[in-house]
Amino acid sequence: MATNLQIDMDLLETASRLGGFRTKRETVNEALRRFIQLSKQKELKKYLGKVDIDLKYDYKKLRNRA
Repeated sequence: MATNLQIDMDLLETASRLGGFRTKRETVNEALRRFIQLSKQKELKKYLGKVDIDLKYDYKKLRNRA
């Protein structure tokens, strides 16, 4: 699906050069992927230090081997 966007060409060219991308599409798609990944990481940070981890927990021991 074609979409027309007004993108700052200086930003696009800089991102393309720094990322080593061959096309505008690759550059924009990777930028969107990284934005989503960063946003998810920020969302997870709110749980940092709030989840107790049992270092002795052995998930393999709980597997049912029939």
